[in-house]
Amino acid sequence: MHDLPIASLHKGGCHCGAVRFQVTVKKKTAIDCNCSVCIKKGFIHLIVPKTDFQLLKGADILSVYTFNTHQARHVFCRICGIHSFYYPRSHPNGIDVNIRCLDDDRLDQWEIEKFDGQNWEDNITQIT
Repeated sequence: MHDLPIASLHKGGCHCGAVRFQVTVKKKTAIDCNCSVCIKKGFIHLIVPKTDFQLLKGADILSVYTFNTHQARHVFCRICGIHSFYYPRSHPNGIDVNIRCLDDDRLDQWEIEKFDGQNWEDNITQIT
């Protein structure tokens, strides 16, 4: 029902517009994680291969936050503070886009799967 017959290109970015990107979406399935950082950020995950993501502008505006294992690189706009994408620990060859930061964000068009990130180590094989 939510699968796209062909890949579609979506643009997005941060609140102030300093960071802009485009992403090729092949399946409209996203992940809602309940870990401590995702809950606070309101991040809904679309994990794509790095080849399906292009940062259009704002590389010089991004700041990086890491914690715990410091493998995931949580990037955010240092002007408005929005986390529109990051480099996930779970998919080192991927980019994790916050679907709430897509220009055409309509959560009702996405299949949202729940992920128990509070118990990340026990559950990560569900999404890798």
